[in-house]
Amino acid sequence: MKKYIFNFISSVAIVASTVSCNDWLDGVPNKSGISEETVWDTEEHASGYVSGFYTYLDKYSPFGSNQYSGALTEALTDAFKYGSSTLGHRAGHNNQYVMMPEVITVGSHYYSIWSTAYANIRRINQFLRDMEKYSTFSEESQAIWEAQARFFRAFVYFQLAKRHPGVILYDGMPGEGQKDRATEEETWDFIQADLDFAASVLPKSWPATDEGRITYGAVMGFKSRVMLYAKRWQEAYDAAAEVEKLEQESLYALVPDYTQAWKGDNKESMIQFRYAITNGPAHSFDKYYAPACDGYAYGANGTPTQEMVECYETKDGKTFDWTPWHDGTATSRPPYEDLEPRFHASVIYPGSVWKNRVMDCSEDGINGVYMDYDSQGYSWGKTTTGYFLKKLMDETLLDVTGTPSHQTWVELRYAEVLLNKAEAAYMLGKPASEYQGPMNRVRARVNLPAKTSEGEEWLADYRNERKVELSYEGHLFWDMVRWRRCHIEYNNYRCHGFKINGGEYQYVDVDGQDRRFLERTYIVPIPADELRNNLIIKQYPEWL
Repeated sequence: MKKYIFNFISSVAIVASTVSCNDWLDGVPNKSGISEETVWDTEEHASGYVSGFYTYLDKYSPFGSNQYSGALTEALTDAFKYGSSTLGHRAGHNNQYVMMPEVITVGSHYYSIWSTAYANIRRINQFLRDMEKYSTFSEESQAIWEAQARFFRAFVYFQLAKRHPGVILYDGMPGEGQKDRATEEETWDFIQADLDFAASVLPKSWPATDEGRITYGAVMGFKSRVMLYAKRWQEAYDAAAEVEKLEQESLYALVPDYTQAWKGDNKESMIQFRYAITNGPAHSFDKYYAPACDGYAYGANGTPTQEMVECYETKDGKTFDWTPWHDGTATSRPPYEDLEPRFHASVIYPGSVWKNRVMDCSEDGINGVYMDYDSQGYSWGKTTTGYFLKKLMDETLLDVTGTPSHQTWVELRYAEVLLNKAEAAYMLGKPASEYQGPMNRVRARVNLPAKTSEGEEWLADYRNERKVELSYEGHLFWDMVRWRRCHIEYNNYRCHGFKINGGEYQYVDVDGQDRRFLERTYIVPIPADELRNNLIIKQYPEWL
């Protein structure tokens, strides 16, 4: 098998005749009265239980609700702007967080995932406990199930660990006693152990009947990401190098066309989650971000900023000079066509074609309408930056109002693994060719010249390259957190866009007040509910 796909429908169908889908996916005693032992009547039932863990890929994705209450974490950076000032999940709360970060408290935090994450971990641990208690199947089958379960336990613990320096670790079902949080190192040790176990068991590929389950290569690719966060550079480098070896076996590759790189069902996709129009899960991403001219009046909740646009190089790899458009009202349209391919694949801009329409993105536009931020409570299908989001959207979805979105979510792709290797090589002090090479492979895919910079200059180039290549895939904010760059780059600044009227491009402040970042918010506090219910656990010093 050359593709790594989780087909939700076929995976849960094997148990649908016995209990409801939701019962199995919850992984808790179900409402139908069927006992825990029934799960272990057949291998199909047990495997179906494991399939439920794959839905966590959806839940923590930009298409799901668990990562940041359904909003894009890019809104916490200079790359994305939610257009509504009225409070809401994909509206004003995001602006409040970056302009008035004091609203982030122990009692309320939109990207805190404590309770949902531990509910997911409990389901996984219950499965592992029940397998030991009830399973009579072969050791080989049990090892395969355990490996998948422990991968997803690591996946969920990673979501916690990138927010919290040390969390409560459960290797089994919670007892009646309360428990303190582990150290940061112990937490990373726990996650790494789960990933190492999964890698020691899972195959490089699966038979067609199990197509889409987690593989050895997927585990190693994900480990290369996790170990960057843990600052375990050698482990990150080695994990990425293992994936590169699998490229030689034709299991992975960079696809030639960047517009296909993040759409799934190709060799670049290493972990992905499929949706379906009917008889299966779908999502609403297009409704949230479609311009009103798509036929849905309440979309375009958030849009790319001019700051993000200015991160893209020209087609020949040069830095474009935007200062003529910053100095006042320009009467000429920026030469967007001169920018590199990833810009055109990611941003709907004035004059671009979207669903066979030439986009205006102007105050009086027919196809894409501009509005000043805070001129009304909700942006409702309009842009406050002069752009609309294109990446992750489904350009073939014509009935946005009546048809749910079903484009695949790709959690991990090969380009990221190459970038992870480049960063790890740099942090290990390897020769310049070791960190330049992987990044330049990613640039070559879009016909950009190689970067020959070294040292701190290369690191700055790398950070921009990662920002552009992985744009809107949920990496930027967390990368800036782990790099400890937020208090440097996200303090006392404002985002911008273009207000287009009568052919004039007016460079405008789209925030109205400075954005700020408080250093203590590098750490997400332990929720107040946990502190009330668990008298042993200690709050992080930054939040005392």
